Amino acid sequence: MPVVPPPSRYVFDATGAEPGEDLVGVGADLAPGTVLEAYAKGLFPMGLGRDGAPPIGWWSPDPRGILRPADLHVSRSLRRSLRGFEVCVDTDFAGVVAGCAAPSRTGRWITSEIVEAYTELRRMGWAHSVEVRRDGLLVGGLYGIAIGGLFAGESMFHRETDASKAAVAGLVDIVAADGDARRIVDVQWRTPHLATLGVTEVPRAEYLRLLAGALTAPLPGPFR
Repeated sequence: MPVVPPPSRYVFDATGAEPGEDLVGVGADLAPGTVLEAYAKGLFPMGLGRDGAPPIGWWSPDPRGILRPADLHVSRSLRRSLRGFEVCVDTDFAGVVAGCAAPSRTGRWITSEIVEAYTELRRMGWAHSVEVRRDGLLVGGLYGIAIGGLFAGESMFHRETDASKAAVAGLVDIVAADGDARRIVDVQWRTPHLATLGVTEVPRAEYLRLLAGALTAPLPGPFR
């Protein structure tokens, strides 16, 4: 089971944010207790400077992109692609984070401080990765934070077509394995890429309601 860190000395509350306002706080730190407290209150960190540099911004998008496991859509072409991939869990967290943080990526925001913070959360059992391989080589993946029935996706990458989608499909297989309808996958913002997988948008108030329910659900087996 995950190791519980010391509690955060910061207070997070997204309920008073203006409708449509995504950035709801600035500052604090990236200590494990702080990051976990933020996720449990519907926020996540991303730096406001160039390429994610400080100061730390705390975000609660309105609307919020989510994937309910029952809504996952696997197209015929993706189903064909899945046959050529091997999907694993927590076998190369560092490799997945490095793929997501590659300097060549447009819109990159994963700094060395973020890498250090989430690597520590991985060591403590809160952060997880899904790896996608072909012939043993890492060709895609995603990573994020699991708290109860919430999986908060942070970033994903691909080096082959459909590899990141395969990671999402593999994640949903884990989250949905025992049929607990309280579980949700938070993807922060709905993009056209994610929309093809069944990601929808909900108002912040609805996300916070769903989050409260998800946090009462047990961790999926592979994340315990």
